[in-house]
Amino acid sequence: MAETGCTRGTHQIEQLRRHDVAEIRTSEVIVDGVRSPLLATGPDHDSTAVVFIHGNPGSSHDFRGLLATVGDHTRAVALDMPGFGQADKPRNFSQSAVGHARHLDGALAKLAISDVHLVLHDFGGLWGLTWAAAHLEQVASITLMNTGAISEHRWHWPARLWLVRGIGELVMRLTTTAAFKLIIQHGYALKPWPTPLPADFLAHMAHDFDAETRDAVLHLYRASRNMGEFGPALAYLLRQHAIPALVIWGARDHFLPVKHAHQQLDAFPSAEVVILDKAGHFPMISHPAQTEAAVTRFLKPLLAQAQVPAPRLDAEQIQPAR
Repeated sequence: MAETGCTRGTHQIEQLRRHDVAEIRTSEVIVDGVRSPLLATGPDHDSTAVVFIHGNPGSSHDFRGLLATVGDHTRAVALDMPGFGQADKPRNFSQSAVGHARHLDGALAKLAISDVHLVLHDFGGLWGLTWAAAHLEQVASITLMNTGAISEHRWHWPARLWLVRGIGELVMRLTTTAAFKLIIQHGYALKPWPTPLPADFLAHMAHDFDAETRDAVLHLYRASRNMGEFGPALAYLLRQHAIPALVIWGARDHFLPVKHAHQQLDAFPSAEVVILDKAGHFPMISHPAQTEAAVTRFLKPLLAQAQVPAPRLDAEQIQPAR
């Protein structure tokens, strides 16, 4: 296990990022009648892909920078999961870990992706790891950003309100755009503030946080009330397999504290852990250079390994069975 901070020289970071970024394309996939818009880069038909899964209240938009960077090396896709972004938001969709894992599985099948490098953020960690635990043969690597197999978890204060029926609905109705942006920036005023998030990112997220997404969030948290109980079981299942893993965490995350970063070694004992000192809950947005450099450094050798063709035998090397 290696641990690094955000003090790497800018020269090294620029060296890692010296390539043309890939063009981002838009598309969609429909699973059981539920539409998920997606962003894609790289070859459209490769069975190997880096798959980005956002959390609450995110969308595929959260990964535009990483998509452009990673797509220069391989196929990459980022989905809007049901209830979020511009995806369909049916009230009867199960906002449970299993519900989202099932949708992800259907999307991967429709997209003909069978060798998966997962990049997960926030609730995307719970959804993606639930899928991974049931499809270990398809998992090539896992990158966790402020997420993972979480245990000993105490919900942040907005979640504790959302969990209470009636109170949660009232809070959602009363949450203004300005209040929403303030909470996303820093959930606790008295904790050290993370690096500010860009105004355009906050505006995009606030636009997506419509009445249907607010309803989905309430269902999501109530379905995940005992999330901390799933962490040890997920970690046990995942550590039976030597899955290459990278953990990136903002040290000033007000929603999932940085103490959870090293918990991920229970599931991935050989994982590299990267702590970004002044980042909050969205390190890929507030610290894109460091995040993209770490992800590229981690994925490039794995992708290169996958592209090495199997050795071919000449006819004279093939001996008949005796």
